[in-house]
Amino acid sequence: MNILMLASEAVPLAKTGGLADVVGTLPMELARLGHDVRLALPRYAALDATAIKLKKAPSVEVPWRGDRLEVGVETGTLGGGAVPLTCIRYDPFFARQGLYGEGGRDYPDNLDRFALFCRAVMEACKQPGRPPDILHAHDWQAALAVAYLKTLYRNDPAWAGTRALFTIHNIGYQGLFPVSTYDATGLPWSEYTPERLEYYGQVNLLKGGLVYADILNTVSPTYAREIQTAEFGFGLEGVLQTRKDRLFGVTNGIDYDVWNPETDPHLPARYSADDLSGKRECKRVLQAEMKLPVRDVPLVGLVSRLAFQKGIDLIVDILPKLLDLDVQVVALGSGDPSYQTLLAGLSARYPDKLSVRLTFDEPLAHRIEAGADLFLMPSRYEPCGLNQLYSLRYGTVPVVRKTGGLADTVVPYVPDARSGSVATGFSFETPEPEVLLSTMFLALRVYRDKEEWTGLMRRGMQQDFSWQRSAGQYVELYARAMAL
Repeated sequence: MNILMLASEAVPLAKTGGLADVVGTLPMELARLGHDVRLALPRYAALDATAIKLKKAPSVEVPWRGDRLEVGVETGTLGGGAVPLTCIRYDPFFARQGLYGEGGRDYPDNLDRFALFCRAVMEACKQPGRPPDILHAHDWQAALAVAYLKTLYRNDPAWAGTRALFTIHNIGYQGLFPVSTYDATGLPWSEYTPERLEYYGQVNLLKGGLVYADILNTVSPTYAREIQTAEFGFGLEGVLQTRKDRLFGVTNGIDYDVWNPETDPHLPARYSADDLSGKRECKRVLQAEMKLPVRDVPLVGLVSRLAFQKGIDLIVDILPKLLDLDVQVVALGSGDPSYQTLLAGLSARYPDKLSVRLTFDEPLAHRIEAGADLFLMPSRYEPCGLNQLYSLRYGTVPVVRKTGGLADTVVPYVPDARSGSVATGFSFETPEPEVLLSTMFLALRVYRDKEEWTGLMRRGMQQDFSWQRSAGQYVELYARAMAL
């Protein structure tokens, strides 16, 4: 297939979250499967032009607010030449310090920025004689490309037969803008209706992706069901219910070349499911690095954005009771200042049991995944989640809330049941501190049974959450779209 993928970020070029991990890896896997994939991104100032061999290409004229605007185009490759890359260059919009904003505030002209990006991609990636089979757009920043395909470019031979897949990574981020900015979309006002882009008197770009795309997907099967409910749909559950026959869930993969305890360069020792001795060394080194006593006690890891969505309030609530036991906790992350203050205070109160780093440190994140015995991830909602997948791969038993991708990827241990032969972790449903604490008590009890615990570790390490598996499911969705 001939696939054009649009997104606002991709590793290793630009990243603010999990979207970048998906967009930076999925095209490479699709190329390995034999498909022709082109990735389109904004040309941010921070992109390393030499690393991806960017070269200036012919500029394009883009219809813009009743006039035409000349927009630069640069081309390069990702993955050692595996995936062609098209970057849209318009420095007044993209040569900024941040991707979407600075100082905790979004750029007020984000609709203009990403409308121009999407329209320029449609002009720059025309392929006379061979229209893309699939236009695959990710999240609100790329949603207008789907709308353009189905409206402004509907009769353009360069896009004839192209079908659209729209991927929702987190429905909580919708691209909402005042109606006064609608003209920047370039779409006729006939498209500004409750059935299309209008949302309670505002412009909703994500909604545009939902209503115009041929096929929709999100990043886990459970999340695909959850977002059709008022609890998780963020006001768009009604739209999704009307399109439920076109909505699918594909669990994200992880890059096993990067997250592999047998080869990880960030670890002091390597290990595998067959030989776990290196994991014990990783634990000792992690304890020393985090200035905790090097002792044979359960070591709980946490790597997270410190936000309400991630259940950090639940963790802070139970920590005093948990730390009264003979356990240690290491935490890495930053976010809400109130949670940072609470964690720092608890660390001062329990210096031999809790060590906190209020930053992000990629090598340390790898060492925590390898050195911890348990990994704590009690998210209130989680479209897919990646850290539980890293934990499984590293033999670090996850404790998660049963929601979204966490429910799809962690098989819960149930006492006195046959789950022991298939379980890979622990989970709970009600997001309450006492429920999380009781789940931790269960996990710590099982930890004392070394045979049972080793079984949990090894089963987790043997799970397949590779991108190859996920890419095959995306190919099935592309085929489904083309058959419409």
